Amino acid sequence: MLKTYILIGVGGFLGSISRFAAGQFIQNLLQSTLPFGTFSVNLLGSFIIGLIYGLSEYHNWFHPDLRMLLAVGFCGGFTTFSSFSYENLALLRDSQYLASAIYSVSSMILGIVAAFGGYFLIKYLS
Repeated sequence: MLKTYILIGVGGFLGSISRFAAGQFIQNLLQSTLPFGTFSVNLLGSFIIGLIYGLSEYHNWFHPDLRMLLAVGFCGGFTTFSSFSYENLALLRDSQYLASAIYSVSSMILGIVAAFGGYFLIKYLS
């Protein structure tokens, strides 16, 4: 069990660093007050987790330890729901109600669509 915790911790460490770097890069690239960095990272993380589960289910590519490292650790550290929540709070605090609603709804819907996209990409290419 200790091995599993270490794998998840290493994956989370790498995912968190990747989240910060990717989010900052995208946010600086787009130069917007809206949190597009976090939005993009959430979509990408959802797509990656769909790929991981699709490859695990249809190709048996990942040993359970590697799946824990990638899906629970890396993707758990990479996706940014806590940042998402904080940024929504900031939008609401600044009375940007429509922006908060659009950001929330589009993040949820497109995140699920991205996860299905990754999963079905593997399913139908198999």
